[in-house]
Amino acid sequence: MNRRTRTTLTAATVAVALSAALAGPAAAAPPSGDHDATRQAVRAAVADGVPGVTVRVRQGHGTWAATAGVGDLETGTPRSTRDHYRVASITKTFVATVVLQLEAEGRLSLDDTVEKWLPGVVRGHGHDGREVTLRQLLNHTSGIFDYLGDAGFQRAYMTADGFMKHRFDEAEPEELLAYALANEPYFAPGTSFKYSNTNYLLAARVIEKATGSDDYGDEIDRRIIAPLHLTSTSVPTTRVTLPRPSSRAYSKLARTDTGPTYDVTELNPRLAYGSGQMVSSSADLNRFYSALLRGRLLPPEQLKEMKTTVPSSRDTSRYGLGLVDRELSCGVHVWGHDGGISGSNSDAVTTEDGRHSLAVNFNGDWSGSTDAITEAEFCAE
Repeated sequence: MNRRTRTTLTAATVAVALSAALAGPAAAAPPSGDHDATRQAVRAAVADGVPGVTVRVRQGHGTWAATAGVGDLETGTPRSTRDHYRVASITKTFVATVVLQLEAEGRLSLDDTVEKWLPGVVRGHGHDGREVTLRQLLNHTSGIFDYLGDAGFQRAYMTADGFMKHRFDEAEPEELLAYALANEPYFAPGTSFKYSNTNYLLAARVIEKATGSDDYGDEIDRRIIAPLHLTSTSVPTTRVTLPRPSSRAYSKLARTDTGPTYDVTELNPRLAYGSGQMVSSSADLNRFYSALLRGRLLPPEQLKEMKTTVPSSRDTSRYGLGLVDRELSCGVHVWGHDGGISGSNSDAVTTEDGRHSLAVNFNGDWSGSTDAITEAEFCAE
């Protein structure tokens, strides 16, 4: 296990690196159309404090890609349009796709209870797996507490001291689940919406039970990554480094956009499990979401179920089964998911016909808006 020395970068160091990055033009492949507004939004994110941005658009048979800012604050090395990065909650769409494939094969039903597949696992402080269905896991209407919201988990993994001490921990899913079940559920199953990473930890466990696989990631490899030739996509087990090419990832490890900046590139992704474990690239994410919406991964009935949405916590979006329907300011609807993990914020969306896709990543987690880049790409005149 490769454990880099902790790196703390001062605000002055960051400012110098970002100034140098902004002084030069964004690197870009020859455009297939007019993406000036998108390019400007990418540069604005860096001006707002994001260390570096990489973005790729797929439109029809053409692609366009650009970067701004830096991939390494110490060396000033720019980001690459081919960067691998941690996609965090974008993993949820992959997990939901596999669950729906299993439903299409008759190996499970979305109306099955969690108890059927994981007997006795969801118990404690009012949680009851006998009352929660697989559909409610996938659309976040289960009411199960989010283990990331537990105070003990936050102290251990989301503060500067805790992260540096525990970033390479090899916690089992049952240990993560215990954080959730130490708290009361948000509401009775099926009565409301509340985003909870615990839902997808459990969904990944269901995949393992239904298939007999030792790891849900093996099913994602076999069913999605290999058929679509997603050569930059993986479900790492306990690998703490990123494949090359990749950039460094940075975080404040605090609810602030000031103070020290920490290099958090190396971490054990198993702590995110089925809720956010995967690594990918912008090109692969565009290919995945385009194929999904075009019906290459799911039969029509299952794709319709995936796109059946419930109101979410945002007025402009609705949540399906691991898939978000977002209405942009210009009235365009895009489908996809975003994801955030220490040092990385990502967004990947496509139009309903799968012909116009965008994937973007920030290698910092405390500023900037991927929403602004999405709006620029799909709504600029």
